Amino acid sequence: MARPRVLSGIQPTSDSFHLGNYLGAVRQWVPLQETHDAFYMVVDLHAITIAPTAAELRARTRTAAAQLFACGLDPERSSVFVQSHVREHAELAWMLNCLTGMGEAGRMTQFKDKSAKYGEGSASVGLFTYPILQAADILLYQTDQVPVGADQKQHIELTRDLAQRFNARYGPTFTVPNPHIVKAVEKITDLQDPTAKMSKSSSSPQGILDVLEEPGALRKKVMRAVTDTGTDIVADDENKPGVTNLLRILSALTGTPIPDLEARYVGQGYGTFKKDVAEAVIETFSPIRERTEKLLANEAELDRMLAIGAAKARAVAQETMEKARDAMGFLPTH
Repeated sequence: MARPRVLSGIQPTSDSFHLGNYLGAVRQWVPLQETHDAFYMVVDLHAITIAPTAAELRARTRTAAAQLFACGLDPERSSVFVQSHVREHAELAWMLNCLTGMGEAGRMTQFKDKSAKYGEGSASVGLFTYPILQAADILLYQTDQVPVGADQKQHIELTRDLAQRFNARYGPTFTVPNPHIVKAVEKITDLQDPTAKMSKSSSSPQGILDVLEEPGALRKKVMRAVTDTGTDIVADDENKPGVTNLLRILSALTGTPIPDLEARYVGQGYGTFKKDVAEAVIETFSPIRERTEKLLANEAELDRMLAIGAAKARAVAQETMEKARDAMGFLPTH
């Protein structure tokens, strides 16, 4: 029996993944290699909606790919590739653009949120059609399941609508995907503003824990994390959001339930607690940083690993596109 196919991607929009990316996405992908036909990509076409320089895009794409492998993705057990290495993504996105209503695209809340940051009228058409490219990414691989967080569920619904619309209009062509709800990970928040999500686009540098940071910098950030004027180490979102965030981080990295951590730190001060959080972060990130640096030092090997994934992805994408082109009425090229 064929294993269900799963697909997900991550943007190369910064020089390092952060703790939220790691816990909410990449760490969750690794075990899916054992149970699913897994496709994971660095979505560089999505990344150009924020207009990086050519040098930034090139370097960040390589760094993102190296981190994926360093976190445990295996080119022999999953297809790990760069989105732009499979040209069919852009072609299918155009076809789906022509099936999507303006009002339908305009209701996407992420566009509203992101465009607000650029100012009225400054957001690109690419940012507006971003969810349609995401739908193409998913449908291109006849994906059964898509690992998603709450902020992406609306995009999966759009993808399902477009697949069903295409199939109804042109005949059965695409698998209609379902969201794959990964193991719950509580929202990781900014260390300096624990009421806000940890995010490259909105957090201050001191509020983010980067996977590729040196141990000393990570330790300083944790030790300076905002807590409160009390001394009790208990989870309380309303009154102690900073302490609660640190408890969630320590629980996620060590596998220790939060109630057990609360019991462990009864009568202890924030200093001991923060040191333990810092050590858990460093213990997790240091081997990933070392493996990433090793991969980046050997570009030929990194390119070889990505080429393996791209070849597997391309074979599936080309087969899907032949069906889609024929169904829509395009003339064959031979």
